[in-house]
Amino acid sequence: MHLRMRHIVAVLVLGACANAFAADQPQSLPLWPDGAPGSAGRTGPESTRLTELGEHIVSNVHSPSITPYLPAPQKRTGAALVVVPGGGHAELWMDHEGYRVAQFLADHGVAAFILKYRLAREKGSTYTIDADELPDLQRAIRTVRSRAGEWQLDPNRIGVIGFSAGGELALLAGTRFDEGTPAAASTLDGVSSRPDFEVVLYPGIPKDLRLSTRTPPMFLLCGADDQPAISQGLAELYLALKRSSVPTELHIYAGIGHGFGIRPSNTGPAAAWPQQMFEWLERQGFTKRR
Repeated sequence: MHLRMRHIVAVLVLGACANAFAADQPQSLPLWPDGAPGSAGRTGPESTRLTELGEHIVSNVHSPSITPYLPAPQKRTGAALVVVPGGGHAELWMDHEGYRVAQFLADHGVAAFILKYRLAREKGSTYTIDADELPDLQRAIRTVRSRAGEWQLDPNRIGVIGFSAGGELALLAGTRFDEGTPAAASTLDGVSSRPDFEVVLYPGIPKDLRLSTRTPPMFLLCGADDQPAISQGLAELYLALKRSSVPTELHIYAGIGHGFGIRPSNTGPAAAWPQQMFEWLERQGFTKRR
């Protein structure tokens, strides 16, 4: 077969696989049904590409959404986590930092809601982390909390789990929340955006984090072979959280680098972290059935 023809066939096959995969996922819910603030005039469908290993990477997000993964009734704990994939604020790595994470949580009785947020560092983007990405995550937290009765959740056990750039957003959400504005025109704006707990993996560390005794409990995790700004920065953050009397647990895995998430190829500590995280949630009382 001619080289160009083989390339075209490969692209068509990858596209078909991506479409079939998307069709198998739970239905996503737009966070701003009437259009996200700051997205006016920006249109076009999300773009999904596949890596050579078949991982799904999403970009061109203008309509932020959450995708629910709800546990079976007999497993339900009432806890929930908004899952925030990473990708350098330029794309979203949806498998090892999204779908597999959500499935693990649902299998362990924790409702998961995968967030697709706008991307501040995508080529040509005019979005920013503070004005667009963070409000998307805050809106997701408010949405899950406001619909806790519908999804049989405890509104006081709504957390966030973020990876890399998504971990940076999680840290911002845990330090820049508000309790809601009761007189707001939008009902959702009257709901608290504070996460009740956070799981933060190999994050970018924002500057000037506003820590207090209201900062949510945190489970922090990275690899020792990650860049120093992350491995050392996370150790410093742990100490700062302890000084602020925030319940915190830190794991730094020797011989591990960046971006491991949940992958079939993970071994050793990189494969064990989901269970360690769940055990922390249990010790903190967040997964206790009530």
